[in-house]
Amino acid sequence: MKLYYDVKDKPKFPQLVVYAVQQLLAIMAATLVVPIIVGNGMQPSAALFGAGIGTLVYVLFTKAKSPVFLGSSFAFIGSMCAAFAGAVSAQAGYAGLIIGAAFAALVYVVIALVVKFVGVGWIDKIMPKQVIGPTVAIIGLSLAGNAIGDLQKGDVMREVLVDGKAVSEIAANPLIAVLCGIVALAVTMLCSTYGKKSIKLIPFIVGILSGYALAAIFTVIGIKTGNDSLQIIDFSVFSSMSVFELPDFTIRTAIKGIKEIDGAYIGSVAVAYLPVALVVFAEHIADHKNISSIIEKDLLKDPGLDRTLAGDGIGSFVGAIFGGCPNTTYGESVACVAITRNASVYTIITAACGAMLISFFSPFVAFVDSIPACVMGGVCMALYGFIAVSGLKMIQSVDLEDNKNLFTVSVILIAGIGGLTLSFGKITITAVACALILGILTNLMLSKGKKDSAEADSAEAK
Repeated sequence: MKLYYDVKDKPKFPQLVVYAVQQLLAIMAATLVVPIIVGNGMQPSAALFGAGIGTLVYVLFTKAKSPVFLGSSFAFIGSMCAAFAGAVSAQAGYAGLIIGAAFAALVYVVIALVVKFVGVGWIDKIMPKQVIGPTVAIIGLSLAGNAIGDLQKGDVMREVLVDGKAVSEIAANPLIAVLCGIVALAVTMLCSTYGKKSIKLIPFIVGILSGYALAAIFTVIGIKTGNDSLQIIDFSVFSSMSVFELPDFTIRTAIKGIKEIDGAYIGSVAVAYLPVALVVFAEHIADHKNISSIIEKDLLKDPGLDRTLAGDGIGSFVGAIFGGCPNTTYGESVACVAITRNASVYTIITAACGAMLISFFSPFVAFVDSIPACVMGGVCMALYGFIAVSGLKMIQSVDLEDNKNLFTVSVILIAGIGGLTLSFGKITITAVACALILGILTNLMLSKGKKDSAEADSAEAK
């Protein structure tokens, strides 16, 4: 793939700002929704600041050679909820978030040190293309349900009576929502395929704004006519809004709760975070194999897996200090790089600085929050689909006539698409992680069997 901007290329400042905004739009919805899901008073704007500063730490560790943005990790949602559930107060829960992120970072740093002294050869042995390729595909395919679910809904809620009880439901007509999302998707694809270079570099901005404009038209008509089914956008997010607002950083509340934690609570937080960190490590490998294939540079060798791991781990911890959410490399960011063919790390740096700045600027955060789910769902069909296709492209060079490879790929795809998950108490191993683990075990088992079989055949011939 020919890149418009390589990793070290620096676009002119006006274009750089626009490209950075596009990266932010690609990752912001998911980054903001994690603290909303966890609840307990966590602020999305603080998570956005944490993602920005975490990304800068990652860029520093990777010597500005890896053009990836770090955002709030969905994998740790269960761990974060467990930190609050086991705390004696919300303040202690906030302290637990930082302690948990420290445990997760410790896992990354320890593995980074192992890689530093042992090398990455063992990674290639246990995670060859027949393992990594379908796993990357599963990362995209596992998000397909999210994209389609969002595509069919707006953001405005209404209350209806069900058996005499008031129940909230989405007001928008699903067909209207799908239309807005498909328009956003169509414009994104047309801009990326037929647009001039300046448009090809910002297809998601144009697509999102087009879908938003159509949704706004339907919403205004719905408000004027009193037709709830046409109301897609929830404009109430702009009410009672100040221009600038200081995010409620996690560390501010955590300091007050430190005195309320004890050894037992710290142990429970460790149990909730450490296994998940090992799972996310596997996804870290898959993401970096993917971005390496896009920029045609092996990031596991230069700057090195030890640096990408350390940057991801320490960046995640620093981000959690401010936003409470451990961060992770975002597939949406990788897909944005691939589709726009803009791998400039300066875009990532600018996006990270922009995330930190706009976390104080309430109108922009409110605008992003007001982008209806259907519009983001339409755009994410392209983003998630591209992640899946990137993984499938890795399999092209794999010999699927070899049963070892065929079974490995098959197990990963079926386990991932089927949604195989395993839960141990409050710890859940995601479908992607389960698929990867099964794939690794299958590949190792069949590789050993093939070697033993070959040795037996040789002995029999003698």
